[in-house]
Amino acid sequence: MKTLLKDIIADQVHFLSGRKNIIHRDFPEHYFYNEHIIIISGIRRCGKSILLQQIRNRLPQKDYFFNFDDDRLSGFSVENFQDLYEVFIELFGSQDYFYFDEIQNIAGWEQFVKRLYNLGKKVFITGSNARMLSKELGTLLTGCYLAVELYPFSFKEFLQFKGKGSLLEQADGTQAKGEIQAQFNTYLHQGGFPLYLSTKDDLVLKTLYDNILYRDILVRNQILNEKEIKELVYYAVSNIGKPFTYSSVSKIIGVKNPTTVKNYIEFIENTYLLFALNKLDYSVKVQLRNPKKMYAIDNALVKRLGFHFSGEKGRLLENLVYIELKRRGGEIFYHHSGNNECDFVMRKGYQVEQAIQVCYLFDNLPTREREISGLADAMKSYQLTEGYIITSSHEELVENEFGNIHIMPAWRWILS
Repeated sequence: MKTLLKDIIADQVHFLSGRKNIIHRDFPEHYFYNEHIIIISGIRRCGKSILLQQIRNRLPQKDYFFNFDDDRLSGFSVENFQDLYEVFIELFGSQDYFYFDEIQNIAGWEQFVKRLYNLGKKVFITGSNARMLSKELGTLLTGCYLAVELYPFSFKEFLQFKGKGSLLEQADGTQAKGEIQAQFNTYLHQGGFPLYLSTKDDLVLKTLYDNILYRDILVRNQILNEKEIKELVYYAVSNIGKPFTYSSVSKIIGVKNPTTVKNYIEFIENTYLLFALNKLDYSVKVQLRNPKKMYAIDNALVKRLGFHFSGEKGRLLENLVYIELKRRGGEIFYHHSGNNECDFVMRKGYQVEQAIQVCYLFDNLPTREREISGLADAMKSYQLTEGYIITSSHEELVENEFGNIHIMPAWRWILS
């Protein structure tokens, strides 16, 4: 095993020497030097490995790096972590910083990481499964780690990637606003996966989806019926933002038991491919029974995997706003009362702090009245004095009896 580990380390050092860290990804400064284990999770190909290399480059010791996403490690078990540790010492001497990529591939990994933590070592970890932040850790690492969830490029990072970062400093000029709007229109459809933006090759998206489907969903959860999962993903990305129940989806995709659909959605959510959104209710039981809505990690995947539907731009904008809210953190729900609906409400603890409506085109009276009415109902319900309607390009301030409604282009809201 030690000889194999040395070969893999040599290959990985050679591979990393040819990679370029083009875009700086934001990372909390105090995470570099505290005693906690740092766990960075997110969907495949969103830039976790690049971020890990950027972290390595910031720190004084960087040699104890290992990527577990390697087919030669099929026989690696928790006992072999000791072999890896000894190989590190043999090759690089004694160091206190460890960097592990895709460590969730090894069952029991948290035992070794906890040992390093107890020895006073600093450990940075990446993984492509949300479950590594909850069920898999159990009580073993409770209180020992801090979690960071990484997403595909934000619009700000997209601008920097495109060489348009200077627009961020002059966003109020007429020409700059026009250029930013044009870039945002591109971002709305192309999303934020770095490799896809570099190549514009649909094969990148296909390969990404295949890896998630077969390796992260089917194999990991021992699912034999590939067709049911594919049908579920296709339905979800073709119906972004539309209410559904487990029973309704089970009938559509031909699954007998709604509980099976519930389990499938949980498995898919763990890969960060899709997210289920609950209706806000202060009764958890009622909240779980209410219809849910589904959103996807990135609009390029929505367009690649789903049916091209009427009103596509509106759905894409709603999906983009949802992912931006996920990127900012906090609990997200939708609001529905009577005939009124508000796309997103953000809750902190038991307090709703923000209500957001999404409307691509805000240019006719029925649409205007419907969107304002839904937002105003949410503002009234949660005693908010500010609300937001995110549009493609419309900008306006509306005052009503509950407070101020800020209508603004999506790019301005995101950059603010």
